[in-house]
Amino acid sequence: MNPLVLETHCPDLKLLARGKVRDVYEVDADHLLFVATDRISAFDVIMENGVPGKGILLTRISCFWFEWLGNRTPHHFVTANFDEMPASVRKYKAQLAGRSMLVRRLTILPVEAIVRGYLAGSGWASYQKDGTVCGLKLPPGLRQCEKLPHPLYTPSTKAEAGDHDLNISPKEADDILGAEYGERVKTMALDLYETARDYAASKGILLADTKFEFGVDETGQVTLADEILTPDSSRFWPASGYAPGRDQPSFDKQFVRNYLESIAFDKKTPVTLPDNVVRRTLEKYQEAAALLIS
Repeated sequence: MNPLVLETHCPDLKLLARGKVRDVYEVDADHLLFVATDRISAFDVIMENGVPGKGILLTRISCFWFEWLGNRTPHHFVTANFDEMPASVRKYKAQLAGRSMLVRRLTILPVEAIVRGYLAGSGWASYQKDGTVCGLKLPPGLRQCEKLPHPLYTPSTKAEAGDHDLNISPKEADDILGAEYGERVKTMALDLYETARDYAASKGILLADTKFEFGVDETGQVTLADEILTPDSSRFWPASGYAPGRDQPSFDKQFVRNYLESIAFDKKTPVTLPDNVVRRTLEKYQEAAALLIS
């Protein structure tokens, strides 16, 4: 098992942020270093302990997708090969190797681009209340985890650590981003979801939903950023045994969510996850990586 890394400490690099999972450092005027730690969050709360090696798996999966989608969309990924990193980064190899991506610096857009192909999570909860998801009306009679007639773009606000993301309508996203950027983000997110969904299906995985983040480069071009299509940012379900009308087994952190629900988690106060929840979560991340990258 890999050693647990909850925080990184690189004194000669400027720490810009510690997110729910990533530590972000400034490398130079044009580049950042994204470091995936082993922190794990659920319901927007970072747990007290983590999942050893999770950050390495997240990095491996993200790198695969950036390279696989590279000709389809502009993105910020430069390299995860540690030998290609600047000297200021390589000196921290013991901490950073295997869990770091050198990326282009962008101005990040303040909306998360969520795409749903199935009715699950907060989308299912919203549908049960009033038949809508993020203000979008859906046909009556849909069941939990049912495949939607077509993928839905259902954006949310971007919360700081400790706060909660808020679902918003596409119109509200346009109001935040401006109509031009809003439409571009929507189009790119739907295209990326559909492309990844079809690939995942070929590996026996249903991509139920996922979230993307986008930024703008120095030319104003909307560019894919952050991590992509990992078990932290997506719901992956095994295609075998899929049946709507119930929760699905998953390749993501559903074990964590289920445990927290079982203890009536207040969705505010970090807790320590039991060893068996940590172990089973890691196994699912490992299984997802093996299937997707095979």
